Amino acid sequence: MKKFINAPEDVVREALAGVAAAHSDLRVDLENQIIVRADAPRSGKVGLVSGGGSGHEPLHGGFVGRGMLDAAVPGEVFTSPVPDQILAATQAVNGGAGVVHIVKNYTGDVMNFQMAAELAADDGITVESVLVDDDVAVEDSTWTAGRRGTGATVFVEKIAGALAEEGASAADVAAIGRKVNENSGSFAVALTACTTPAAGKPGFDLPDDEMEVGVGIHGEPGRRREKLQPAKQIAATAVESILAAKPLQRGDRVIVMVNGLGGTPQIELYLLYGHVAALLADAGVEIVHKLVGNYVTSLDMAGMSLTICRADDELIRLWEAPVVTHGLRWGA
Repeated sequence: MKKFINAPEDVVREALAGVAAAHSDLRVDLENQIIVRADAPRSGKVGLVSGGGSGHEPLHGGFVGRGMLDAAVPGEVFTSPVPDQILAATQAVNGGAGVVHIVKNYTGDVMNFQMAAELAADDGITVESVLVDDDVAVEDSTWTAGRRGTGATVFVEKIAGALAEEGASAADVAAIGRKVNENSGSFAVALTACTTPAAGKPGFDLPDDEMEVGVGIHGEPGRRREKLQPAKQIAATAVESILAAKPLQRGDRVIVMVNGLGGTPQIELYLLYGHVAALLADAGVEIVHKLVGNYVTSLDMAGMSLTICRADDELIRLWEAPVVTHGLRWGA
């Protein structure tokens, strides 16, 4: 293993120290390991908190800022943050209007965010939760009951964050987040495994001429392994899998993300996007907005994920609203 680290057990803490040094518009609490907007809490504004295991950057810390998250809670690599961390973030962003937790559907995340919400309620903080379970590859997986939460998390955080910025209630912010999740599907393919600092070796063996179809963002098994296919066939498999689970009609509008899993060059992601765009055009579906790049990674995994969200006027308006974070920025 060759990585730019000092000691595996210090990676997250030292990375957070680097975030603090790099970004004066964020407040990094190294004791609790949380990242908070410098202007939080904002009186009367619903606070948005999300988090999960580290190793998926820029998710979640890269999306803290105006128009998106108020705080992010990074656990250790591929490990859920603990309830005390989540509670500290919830308290840090509570402006009196309640807090919304955006939770990816992994057993540890669900349990620990629920415990933190109960602790926050004891402090008089109203908490609403949005569960993200957009991965259409498998019904149940290594770490979940039900579908995994993956790429649609970015869409939920952006759109719910825009509504919160407008002063909406916690119930309405949570409702729009759930709507985004319901309208979204994701599918991923891996060409290599990732290597966690603690393990020091790839998480699974994948022969050079094979790919994992439907892989999870922690390297969990997918639907199957098969021989490596051309990019256009991989794109077709991803599109077809999503549309089978989340059907679209001719004339529908969508937001699309072709996401790299950490080790895929941008040139390959654009190549894949070209095939995705052509397939959706053939289906009579209009792409109104798109992201192409690394947004939800899996350390150094070579692979891609595709997320498609059916978008109405409301979702499009909120997507287009200004956002100022280190992972997404437009309109301001």
